[in-house]
Amino acid sequence: MSDDFVTPPPLSPGDRVAVLAPSSGGARNAPHVFELGLERLRTVFDLDPVVYPTARQSDQFLADSPRARAADVHAAVRDPEIGGIVATIGGWDQLRIRRYLDTDVLAANPTRFYGMSDNTNLSLALWNAGVVSYNGAQLMNELAVPGELPDYTERYCRRAFFEESLGELTPATEWTDEPTTWWTEPSEMGSPPAYEANPGWRWVGGSDPATGRLWGGNRIILEWTLAADRGVPEPAELDGAVLAIETAEIIPSPDEVRATLMSMGERGLLERFAAVLVGRPPTRSYLKEPPREEREAYRERMYDAIADEIARYNPDAPVVMGLDWGHTNPIAPLPIGARVTVDPGSETVSFE
Repeated sequence: MSDDFVTPPPLSPGDRVAVLAPSSGGARNAPHVFELGLERLRTVFDLDPVVYPTARQSDQFLADSPRARAADVHAAVRDPEIGGIVATIGGWDQLRIRRYLDTDVLAANPTRFYGMSDNTNLSLALWNAGVVSYNGAQLMNELAVPGELPDYTERYCRRAFFEESLGELTPATEWTDEPTTWWTEPSEMGSPPAYEANPGWRWVGGSDPATGRLWGGNRIILEWTLAADRGVPEPAELDGAVLAIETAEIIPSPDEVRATLMSMGERGLLERFAAVLVGRPPTRSYLKEPPREEREAYRERMYDAIADEIARYNPDAPVVMGLDWGHTNPIAPLPIGARVTVDPGSETVSFE
């Protein structure tokens, strides 16, 4: 694995950040949420959001125009007055823009990028360009959550925006996967979610500390990337890297996640990682909300499936499960491509 990675310069208060839609849009479906996200960039973080054309386009236009979405990314990184890029929201087809992304343009204009879920595609393209990006701090579903912005989210987003490193990662004191339906409420944000005490992280696997560059993101996007063979690193390129993986609100079965990891193992990827970081899986959605006992049991089955499959291919890798990252709240944006140390002895996760 090459050490030729660039961490784009940190932002400063007052900097301009591009807001665009490399995946789906969301602004037309929930303009009140979109505007709240812009307002929080301005008032909480003292940043100046610049709305790019794709951000306000319809989902139909975005679905029909993968080239236009890639063009907005190129325009933003080429603009010397833009210090960072914030994606509006995720989706399901960003894989289609990767054929139009110019890795040379991304590498020549390193710019801080913030997005998660389907935006894992862009993070993986930036990895291939040798540029660190942030999986998180997405505008509508992370910065514009109903109620107050969680202190934990604000603290780690500040680090991701304004500092050279994310530093040490710690568990949040409380968390939630309660679904919101703000997109159906054009005149209000809906009730803030109810938070519960954080059970902390679960450590399994190897006992020795491991250090490597972070690679990964949303589980289903990693699976589609493998299926399309779109910019997948050669196994040797991931030697000593650290895998980050999280599941989405579609609530996959533990066997589905096990199959994704098996596919990575059979491709010769899983054995290469020095350690694995797993985001806390959501257990409910606006379509499905099982009783609490079922949700807790599901999460434990998911952890067991992940631990078993990683142990099959890479038994010496330390695995940390339950990080506040992904499709639950609050979140810490993880810097994909940055070097991270995972130490089971001290039970710490620290970014250089």
